[in-house]
Amino acid sequence: MIELVPAIDIIGGQLVRLQQGDYAAKTEYGRDPLDVAKQYEDIGVRRLHVVDLDGAKGGHIVNHKTLERIASGTNLVVDFGGGVKSDDDVRIAFESGAQMITGGSIAVQKPEMFLAWLEKYGADRIILGADIKSGKIAITGWLETGDATWQAFLKRYVDSGVRQVISTDISRDGMLSGPAVDLYRDMMAQFPELHVTASGGVSGMADVIALDKAGVPDVIVGKAIYEGRISIDEMKDFIKSSR
Repeated sequence: MIELVPAIDIIGGQLVRLQQGDYAAKTEYGRDPLDVAKQYEDIGVRRLHVVDLDGAKGGHIVNHKTLERIASGTNLVVDFGGGVKSDDDVRIAFESGAQMITGGSIAVQKPEMFLAWLEKYGADRIILGADIKSGKIAITGWLETGDATWQAFLKRYVDSGVRQVISTDISRDGMLSGPAVDLYRDMMAQFPELHVTASGGVSGMADVIALDKAGVPDVIVGKAIYEGRISIDEMKDFIKSSR
C-alpha cells in the first residue's frame, strides 16, 4: 500500500508552501518545523521530505540547522533536498541527520558529480529528483527548464544505477488540482526498476487512493495537509489501515 510522506518546505527556518515553485506565491504557516515533524511521528509517519527552498534558490544548503533539529528531535527517516550542489553540501546534509539526499538540478548540470555521490553513498541514500514542466526537466528551484525530456533524463540515470526517484509535476505543485496519475503510471511502465515517489497536486485522500490504485509506492503530501484538505486523523487512520 502507498506510503504517505509529509513535506516540510523551509524558508528562513519556517514552514512554507509555494505554488508551482513560485517564490512570490508563498504561504507561511507560522509553525515550528520540529513541532510539525513530531506530530507526524506521533501518528505513525515513518519518512519525512524536507526541502530547503532557500538552498534551492541560492545554490547551496542554507537551512541545515533546521534539518538538524528535525533529525535529532525525531526518529523519522528524513530525505532532504534543496541546494545540494557540492560534495560539501552532501556532507553537511548527512552530518545534519539526513538519511537520504535528493539531487535534481545537480543531476542536470553536473551529472558526473551526481554519479560520484551515487557510487560513494549508494542507491538507497541518493534519490534522483525529476521535476517536470511541460515534459521537460526543470532545475534551480524550478526557475529554469532544461532541454532534456523526462524519459531521456530517467533512462540515463536508471542505466547508471539510480533506483529511487521523486518526481513532481510542477504545474500541479501547491495547486491542490490532483496529481499526475498518468505521468507516474507511464514512468513506472517505462522504468519498472524505479521506486517512484509522486509529488504535487494532492488535494485530498481520494488522490492518495488514486495513486495507490495506480501502483505508486510513495506520495509526498504538503499543502493539502496544511490547508486542512487532509486531516491528521485521516492520515492516522490511513497509516493504521495500511500496516
